Amino acid sequence: MAGVKVGLKDLHVAILKNDGSYDAPQKFARAIDATITPNTNSTTLYADDQASEVAESMGDVEVEINVDDLSTEQYALLLGKTVNEDGVVIDKSDDVSPYLALLFRSLKSNGEYRYVVLYKGKFSIPEDSYRTKADQVEFVNQTLSAKFVSKDDGEWRARVDSDDPTVSPQVIDEWFDYVYGHMPIV
Repeated sequence: MAGVKVGLKDLHVAILKNDGSYDAPQKFARAIDATITPNTNSTTLYADDQASEVAESMGDVEVEINVDDLSTEQYALLLGKTVNEDGVVIDKSDDVSPYLALLFRSLKSNGEYRYVVLYKGKFSIPEDSYRTKADQVEFVNQTLSAKFVSKDDGEWRARVDSDDPTVSPQVIDEWFDYVYGHMPIV
């Protein structure tokens, strides 16, 4: 399993329904970069004048994704907004972002991929930036922030490398067809 992460692509989201199942993953905005930061705490117990035990706990997981841009439909889906009959999103202070899964893959230096799914998170309203065009054009991309938590069973992420010889090729082939571990009932 040689290879180092060198890319990021194929962002997908899947809405988490109240019954614990997921909608089919939908391709999302084009990815530029992503940072996933699990927040953990550890405490050391001292006994007989020395460190004796260490206990850890995990809190939420902060996610920041930089994408090229969000379409009206993507913005509405991600943040629980409604698009009116004119095709316009009206932001309301009482809109509620849905829980969703985030899926993507990362190219590795050996030509293989790492596949990742984060199971349960909510995105926050993104900051908007605008800049006038000058003699040098600068892109203004969209940065999205989210907080992910563990599902009731404690799972928060699944990841796999396509060059791992113990992984079924079917897992890789179907990664974006459904949220891993939650195959839809047919």
